[in-house]
Amino acid sequence: MSAALDVLVEPLASPGVMAAKLWLPFGSACDATDQRGAHDLLASLLSRGCGPYNPKELADVVEGCGAGLRCDAQEDGLLLSLRSTMDDAEQLLPLLGWMVLEPHLAPDQVALEKSLTLQMLQRQREDPFHIAAVAWRQLAFSDGGYGHDPMGVESDLQTIERQKILPLAQRLPTGRSVLSLAGCLPEHIENRILAMDGFRGWPETTGGSSACRPKYGTSAAETIRLEPMDTEQVVLMLGQATVPHGHPDDLVLRLLQCHLGVGMSSLLFRRLREEHGVAYEVAVHYPQLMGPAPFVLLASTGIERAELSLRLLLQSWEELCQTTLSQADLTLARAKFIGQMAQARQTCSQRAERRAQLRAMGLRDDYDQSCMDAIKAITVEHIQETCQRWFKQPQLSLCGPPGSLKRLERIWAERHQ
Repeated sequence: MSAALDVLVEPLASPGVMAAKLWLPFGSACDATDQRGAHDLLASLLSRGCGPYNPKELADVVEGCGAGLRCDAQEDGLLLSLRSTMDDAEQLLPLLGWMVLEPHLAPDQVALEKSLTLQMLQRQREDPFHIAAVAWRQLAFSDGGYGHDPMGVESDLQTIERQKILPLAQRLPTGRSVLSLAGCLPEHIENRILAMDGFRGWPETTGGSSACRPKYGTSAAETIRLEPMDTEQVVLMLGQATVPHGHPDDLVLRLLQCHLGVGMSSLLFRRLREEHGVAYEVAVHYPQLMGPAPFVLLASTGIERAELSLRLLLQSWEELCQTTLSQADLTLARAKFIGQMAQARQTCSQRAERRAQLRAMGLRDDYDQSCMDAIKAITVEHIQETCQRWFKQPQLSLCGPPGSLKRLERIWAERHQ
């Protein structure tokens, strides 16, 4: 029998500071189709009282130590985060265990967090980027696990009551969880975690995992989604669902993301902003997920420049499959990738979270280093072959004034004639 909690430690020469990340394999992709937002609501409740502490007492303990404690719902899991000094670690680490094993989920706190989340969703209806992103998710994943924002859907959230949250909380300790610690750590802490008050009673398993197995959804038959909004700008999102993190093609797509969207030398920045001056903002969204990750080009532009912006995005997308990058572009993309890897490992919190993520995804602890070595062998021909494999059926989400959207829809239709 082995504990269902995988404990990782990484001592670092930090000034008496440590970070702890507890990964639980139950994210928003596990939401039932009529309870979208349930896991995000559960995440917000875990720090609203647990074990021997009511909400006020818990806040007093954490803030009295000058520490930080939170829980976030991501698509693939819940992430509990603790930041504290080494001197307070043994007092505060048990809180992570109590949040999982003994969350209070008091009715008044459920009502409060539900109200706060609904207010946030209402505010997001005023954000054209959020509206376009939600529409693109629905295009790409339909009613699958990735088809909604982790925060949920307003109509579903209104019907979620405490009784629907309880079963989700009860199964939290049953999955293969990962606790990652980094920084200035108490001696032999990895051997003492399960003996701490908050972690006593953590279940054991003979192997396998009770984590949900989400259906990620299939792409909708439609290829474009229009979201009318009375605004002075147009948001465009063009992309396709691709591969999980760690897939053989994932590293190629990460280099491509650097080429297209990282820095002022990136293709999209140069083409849409410097050469044509049509976009307020350009970027490439390619998150690290356990399922098919979106690879999306996005831009924000004024109404009068929206048509040219869309044509430039389409040109950039189609070139990926039709032409090869120059060797200079590939060399620059490699340098950007290495720089991003270095920036993502600067703090104790970043290092702890990355180790937890890799272990949860079933990837080796030295995966990042192996990627640094592997990019040397990626060629421009390899990049083009990968694009031809994954970029054949892009989908477009648009948010902006109705008249502008109709003109953009005609440009999209021309592409398919």
